[in-house]
Amino acid sequence: MTAGLLLAAGQGNRFGMPKALATHRGAALVTRAADALLDGGCDPVVVVLGARATEARPLVPGRARAVVADDWAEGMGASLRAGLHTLAEIDPPPDAALVHLVDLPDVGADVVERMLTHASTDVVARAAYAGAPGHPVLFGRRWWEEIAAQAAGDRGARDWLRGRDDVRLVDCGDVGGGRDADTPELLDP
Repeated sequence: MTAGLLLAAGQGNRFGMPKALATHRGAALVTRAADALLDGGCDPVVVVLGARATEARPLVPGRARAVVADDWAEGMGASLRAGLHTLAEIDPPPDAALVHLVDLPDVGADVVERMLTHASTDVVARAAYAGAPGHPVLFGRRWWEEIAAQAAGDRGARDWLRGRDDVRLVDCGDVGGGRDADTPELLDP
């Protein structure tokens, strides 16, 4: 079993609003991203909310579980910690977690399906686009406690990943894109 973990708690300062609430092609980004995890085969799916969580919660698909990171304002690290702790409490815990970000509108179920073929309790794998590492990132359960202990600020697992020689890059450029929607102009209507 591989869980989906969607980080959607940020304020979206550069974006001008929480990205979870922004719409792309007629649906909220949080809905689209959670659906990609669900439709791609993740089970369970946990969505971590923070800024304006009461507005975002109704946008989370019913098949996903929404949790709020009370310390979300600290940055992505707080969201990652909250999500990994939530997954670790599931009995039995999933073998791996596919960590996805809410602001990646070009990552769909096809990318998720491809990433899940690499799932195991000790995997570390990243989607790659045109040879560049991106998201989502697949972490085996073996690493969750270590990642959560190092997750801080807006860096999430970046520091933990840096310098590792066991990160498998999974080419997903033919089924999706790794483009961030850092500003509203980067979203199609």
